[in-house]
Amino acid sequence: MESKGLPSNHSNDNRENRVKRKEVLEKKKAMDELIKSASADKDPLSSFPSFRHFDRNGLSIYLKSGCGDKLSSSIKQYIMRLLKANMEAPYGFEWPTEEKVKRSEMVAPEARYIFVHEAPSASTSEILTMSERKRPSNNCVEDRGPMVGFVHYRFTLEEKIPVLYVYELQLEPCVQAKGLGNFLMQLIELIACKNRMSAVVLTVQKANSLAMNFYLNKLSFEQIRCINCFTVKS
Repeated sequence: MESKGLPSNHSNDNRENRVKRKEVLEKKKAMDELIKSASADKDPLSSFPSFRHFDRNGLSIYLKSGCGDKLSSSIKQYIMRLLKANMEAPYGFEWPTEEKVKRSEMVAPEARYIFVHEAPSASTSEILTMSERKRPSNNCVEDRGPMVGFVHYRFTLEEKIPVLYVYELQLEPCVQAKGLGNFLMQLIELIACKNRMSAVVLTVQKANSLAMNFYLNKLSFEQIRCINCFTVKS
């Protein structure tokens, strides 16, 4: 005689699968909302006013926030010029291809920036910037003094984990090795924590020994993959 009223294994499996799918969709929705909320903050520096200025080791620096889809033509020119100056050698023959990729990444709506300016009060004789050495027709000096670097970052999901991904941290040689890079990464970590990101992630060329030493040794980033050298800090 056929038994009645007993749920089949197939029915139980379907119910469990529906529950799991619902949990996955809810988690994905929560992660998407987290990324959306973090990206909506157009001026993260407003939460960390003490990080707007860097006055150490002979530098007088002012920081300003920006977005990829709001860049002026002069700032775009500056970004690409500094990228070429700093990254053409590490990339070698791959640079022409990478340059096109970076040009596209630069203006993405989700791109977020920290622009590094020489403070107006700083002596122009102390810091000879790239914009002064190779002054284009449209210089990105504005009312904050010339730019001497920038950080390009984004909020995104990396292997289903919400992270702040640092696409670029570029400084002119004249302001390197003075604590500014460490200062900027401290700010990045604060921004990541405020927005409940699980990690700060970045990619470094293995050929870029100075950057490798900075992130792996000075900042204690954990190396988890080494194609170009992918690093992460929780």
